[in-house]
Amino acid sequence: MTSPDLPPPGELLAAAVQAIGGTPRGGQRQMVEAVSGALDAGRHLLVQAGTGTGKSLGYLVPLVRHAVATSQPVVMSTATLALQAQVVDRDLPRLADALEPLLGRRPTFQIVKGRANYVCRHKLVGGFPDDEEALFAGPAPTTASRLAREVQRLREWAETTGSGDRDELVPGVSDRAWRQVSVTAHECLGAQRCPVAAECFSERARARARHVDVVVTNHAFLAIDAFEGRLPEHDAVVVDEAHELADRVTSVVSDQLTAAAVAAAATAARRHADADTARLEMAGRDLEAVLDTQPEGRFAAGMPEALTAALVGVRDAARDLLSQLSDTTGGNDGSGAHQVARAAVSEVLDVASRLAAHDAEDVAWLAVRDDGYSPVRRTLHVAPLSVAGPLRDALFEARTVVLTSATLSLGGSFDAAAASVGLHGDGAPEWEGIDVGSPFDYPRQAMLYVARHLPPPGRDGTAPAALDELAALVEAAGGRTLGLFSSRRAAEAAAEAMRERLDVPVLCQGDDSTPTLVREFAGDARTCLFGTLSLWQGVDVPGSACQLVVIDRIPFPRPDDPLMSARQEAVTRAGGSGFMTVAATHAALRLAQGAGRLVRSAGDRGVVAVLDPRLMTARYGAFLTRSLPPFWRTTDRGVVLDALRRIDASAGEVRPVAAPVARALAAARG
Repeated sequence: MTSPDLPPPGELLAAAVQAIGGTPRGGQRQMVEAVSGALDAGRHLLVQAGTGTGKSLGYLVPLVRHAVATSQPVVMSTATLALQAQVVDRDLPRLADALEPLLGRRPTFQIVKGRANYVCRHKLVGGFPDDEEALFAGPAPTTASRLAREVQRLREWAETTGSGDRDELVPGVSDRAWRQVSVTAHECLGAQRCPVAAECFSERARARARHVDVVVTNHAFLAIDAFEGRLPEHDAVVVDEAHELADRVTSVVSDQLTAAAVAAAATAARRHADADTARLEMAGRDLEAVLDTQPEGRFAAGMPEALTAALVGVRDAARDLLSQLSDTTGGNDGSGAHQVARAAVSEVLDVASRLAAHDAEDVAWLAVRDDGYSPVRRTLHVAPLSVAGPLRDALFEARTVVLTSATLSLGGSFDAAAASVGLHGDGAPEWEGIDVGSPFDYPRQAMLYVARHLPPPGRDGTAPAALDELAALVEAAGGRTLGLFSSRRAAEAAAEAMRERLDVPVLCQGDDSTPTLVREFAGDARTCLFGTLSLWQGVDVPGSACQLVVIDRIPFPRPDDPLMSARQEAVTRAGGSGFMTVAATHAALRLAQGAGRLVRSAGDRGVVAVLDPRLMTARYGAFLTRSLPPFWRTTDRGVVLDALRRIDASAGEVRPVAAPVARALAAARG
């Protein structure tokens, strides 16, 4: 229960909004009151807040108030680095300035990430072995030279940085270079054994987090904390971009194994700990031989007997080798090299054990990568069938959780979002869902056009009629088009076709880095940008540069997606509709995210065009359209082309997207 001596949430919101120049919006005020009520009552809350609501202040104001009142840290989690940077670099500093006079002290905050995001001081001074393959076995001398230059730059930066946080380094470096100055959580010696623990960037960040009001983290680290307790003790969490939570948690608790990984673990143990690795090496070769005989795909009928035997062999050999490493004195002398070996072998042991166990709650499959150039790569994957139960037990039982996003209500209901994180079923904790709306006038600002006359999309790429439709739409819009496609191949084919037919620049994902492409798209009204998944939810281009969003087909998961197909089958076996619960819900979320790229400010106008007639003709179409903003809807091609021409003729100047700048997270923050 928060203190009655503190100003009410509405007064704090008014002060915060006034400080940045403006007045509280209706949805924002509603959100502040709802989040405050949930934190006071200890009740879980799902809040859908449309684009433009100002939802970051809508949850940060009550979250800060709760932390000050209880003198206990609270946690705020994001899915993307962009939102994390916005919260830490813009929203929280402004909020702290505005609320300090009303709260009697300045609210404090600290960002916390996984260890691999920070420079390891022990590795810098030679406490860990160099990654010799990464440093000296580049594909060409120029690559190796570039890597060496990046590593030298990292070492120089490490002497001046206050936080050691990779995201502060602008421009960034390659993953291979970063690997030379960082360690994973498994490789870390730990505060008790590391000789430079007192100077550790990661430990310092966590230590500061114990004494701040708001700890900012990401969904992956939030999941790790829920299962392992890495964050300070807290009783309240706000999860922004909550539609991503279940997928990010799934990624954290998924594993993979290759024969090459087994061989690498054996090499690490032999090189860094002088261990006898013959048994593990042989087990790795046996695994490789069995994998070469297995077809790609999910093990729907259970793991083949030969593969199970090979995995058991790897498991037992890794267990024996890990015991050998533990028995040596090097395991206790602060040796980074020995720890690297132990970490590699331990990871192989854990994954092989999990795969060999055939747990009914896991889904296992074999993926084969053959690009025609590199050696064929065969990878065993294992992922949880659902993370709902673990999330319910680990996250929701011990604290109050507020989930928020612009796309939480699918098909007009919060049930799918709640079920994905464990808030449905027997024994589930109580929760409430509210939609605070959006300040945008969607029916007046935008159209939803469904090209009902087109044939349903097939498996042979984009149909000629759909390309004709796309060309007519882009031409009428004068460019200004964000094309969202179901695959990289479809995006590339459409981009090539439009370049041949139209006199407008067409950028395609993969031509350059995504931020660079987005800046080029935003800076020129005639330019189009085509791409896949990251553009569906990662593009924010308000203004006249983006007045047409084209979606090539309903974004159902691939029929051969191992995890999605397994989840559909599980729902069907339980008596539900696997298609509606899994595939249609997935599609509804992606559609809502994609359509949300169009209207980003009160002055935006335009069209969302879907080239898939099933949105109008299929029985599930109504469920999908209920998940979209309330655009004015039509299937009349002439009406839409005329509207696009009018919008193009009256469009104002574009609003360029600024290039990223270096972030300096003050080490004293918090």
